[in-house]
Amino acid sequence: MALNNVWVFAQVANGAPTSATLELLTKARSLSSSVTAFIAGDGNAAAAALGEYGATKVYAADTGKNLPGVAIASAMKAVIDGGETPDLVMFPQNYEGRDVMSRLSVKIDKTVITNNVDIVDSGNGVTVVTPIFGGNTLVSTTFTGAAPFLAAFRPKSFAAESAGGAAAAVTAVSVPDLGATGGAQVNAVHVEETTGPKLDEANIVVAGGRGLGEAPAYAMVDELATILKGAPGASRAIVDAGWVPYSYQVGQTGKVVKPNIYIAAGISGATQHMVGMKGSKNIIAINKDKEAPIFGVADLGIVGDVHKVLPKLIEALKGR
Repeated sequence: MALNNVWVFAQVANGAPTSATLELLTKARSLSSSVTAFIAGDGNAAAAALGEYGATKVYAADTGKNLPGVAIASAMKAVIDGGETPDLVMFPQNYEGRDVMSRLSVKIDKTVITNNVDIVDSGNGVTVVTPIFGGNTLVSTTFTGAAPFLAAFRPKSFAAESAGGAAAAVTAVSVPDLGATGGAQVNAVHVEETTGPKLDEANIVVAGGRGLGEAPAYAMVDELATILKGAPGASRAIVDAGWVPYSYQVGQTGKVVKPNIYIAAGISGATQHMVGMKGSKNIIAINKDKEAPIFGVADLGIVGDVHKVLPKLIEALKGR
């Protein structure tokens, strides 16, 4: 089928579209010549960047203090009720994306398919590709019935590429009365202070695991990441142990990363972790257990104690 109108739930951080938003817009414009970015807040500030990556129109909803998922889903439903039905709505596979998608799904009584890594529009219909069993098997699912189709995609599923488009036209969209669901409001937002590149956008990631032995040893991971101008990451084991914040976690229940270089220090390579990093271009594993599963995906494996290898590596890099 031909997709005449594709919507992308767009998110903005620090005044600029998120990497996930730009990835989805890049894919959306390959599926349709009409791409609409649906955004919370003032869309004018982001209109140029959204247009550059393929949005031809921006719907901006002033969500106020309302929970974004509640307000945006209601605004989307109002536009659909007004006579504009998108063929496809694409969402980022994150907390806010899932919240908007699930609420919209209920409002318009449409099935959703989450956790996808690709989408194809062919003569047989719109088909999404979803990894299962830790990414070892890919399942293709074709939507049936009438549009709109709702699908969420993992970060880094598509490469963000500028189309050089002009700033997208912005249309303000009203948020309908939310009733009881409008009772919950956002009164404050805490943004964790970070330095260096974001974990899911960094070209180099240095991740530590339980093999470090104790929380203070994670300082080596931080130092190496800083020297390499990369981002520090972690396995679920040490996040659950409270050594580092959840925002550091790489894996199926954390962040999906695809850097040029991924250094796994003291990480055995549980399936849930490898789902989040095995798409990295070059994987370097450091582990004293030569049978560790991480060596099965590593491009370079160092069988050794991280407490000896990392200090030597840091020393060598500082000496260059």
